Amino acid sequence: MQYQYLVIASGIFEYVLLSLALFVISAKLEWKHRWMAFVPGLRIYCLGDSVGLSREGMYCGIMDFLFIDAALANFVLQGIEQLGTLASLVHLVLFIFLIIYSLRIFMQILKLFGLGKKWVILWLIANWLPLFIIGLSSKYQPDRTRIMEDAEGKSGEAGKALPPLNESIPFTNDGLSIHLKERTVTDFGKTKTLLKDVALNIPPKSLVLLLGGSGAGKTTLINAVIGYEKADAKVLLNGVDVYEDYDSVKHRIGFVPQKNLIRGNDTVLNTVGDAAEMRLPTSVTKGQREKIVQEDMDLLGLTSGQEGLVSKKSGGQLRRICIAMELVTDPALFILDEPDSGLDGVISREIFTKLRQIAEDGRIVIVITHTPDRVIDLFDKVIVLAKDGSKTGRLAFYGTPKKAKEFFGKETMEQIVMSINSKDEGGEGRADELVEKYMALAAAQKGGQAS
Repeated sequence: MQYQYLVIASGIFEYVLLSLALFVISAKLEWKHRWMAFVPGLRIYCLGDSVGLSREGMYCGIMDFLFIDAALANFVLQGIEQLGTLASLVHLVLFIFLIIYSLRIFMQILKLFGLGKKWVILWLIANWLPLFIIGLSSKYQPDRTRIMEDAEGKSGEAGKALPPLNESIPFTNDGLSIHLKERTVTDFGKTKTLLKDVALNIPPKSLVLLLGGSGAGKTTLINAVIGYEKADAKVLLNGVDVYEDYDSVKHRIGFVPQKNLIRGNDTVLNTVGDAAEMRLPTSVTKGQREKIVQEDMDLLGLTSGQEGLVSKKSGGQLRRICIAMELVTDPALFILDEPDSGLDGVISREIFTKLRQIAEDGRIVIVITHTPDRVIDLFDKVIVLAKDGSKTGRLAFYGTPKKAKEFFGKETMEQIVMSINSKDEGGEGRADELVEKYMALAAAQKGGQAS
């Protein structure tokens, strides 16, 4: 029994040392909550997740938690022969699997810090000791490009040689200029990059298609551009910084979400009129406001049924009402999320024809739609976002629809999306290749302009 108490004391000692070592190294791994280093299971999950091995971290975290429980059960049940033997066997199996998965994570840590495999010997002797040394020594610093190479499934050397798009594409004060370095979030102590290196300039009078598969960053980009969720970025709308002068520029941005957020028990005219009254400056007189409302109603073909109830209108009419409500402020930038959702081809084309007219009046109109090919002839530009090997949204192309088809070697927008989607999603899995290709194209164009 004295031996068993000694084993338990040794286990507690090892647990405390490993937790302290994780707490030390968690600063360099950018854990949001460093106290997680002392929580069984969660501490190992955070370690794996912070070095890009979330799945291994989850498995290892579960085994870490069960291993402690099995150790306690082994101690309690030693007096019962059969149960004690079973507990010892479970404890041994968990220990073996814990070593295997922990070793995978530790090897990733060595890669992150640029250390050799000889460190594994030290880890096998005392798994907490190398973590202490790496965490406390100032000469060991993480470099995530080392593990991104594996995540992307390629060496990455060619990509490193290419300048970021933010360096290749200059700002402009005419229209919309986007220079987004990155948009990150913190999840379970790890900083994740949702979107990075997006740079482009959209001139006025442009109808732009925003294209990309699920998780490519379309909504993230929109939220960053309109200032709803700020990123590490600089966004200029006709020379005005959206982030620094948000109060002055926010009224120049219109956004129509996918869902129709309007009352059904009021007339069309009152609905659009109320939106104008709420959103237009108080300096606008009633007569001016009524004129603006009527002009928007005429543009969108809503005048003939303006006294009818909103609840009685068709899907296409409802979308036009939502557009009219945002249009009353005369936005310089107009963004719409699936304005043709649930509509047939004829009605969809009517909606996009109206958006084409709105753009022609000097505005920039950006649209997300999942059925672009039926109206692609109406668009001036297409933005293609792709989710790379590290699950980060990247800019894979920006230009005319014709140039996009040439760049991707495809005949339709749907085929373009399939080329950048991962193989798990039924796509071709070429996102990394095409992102790098576009970066090289942007760099070449800058070099040609400089010469």
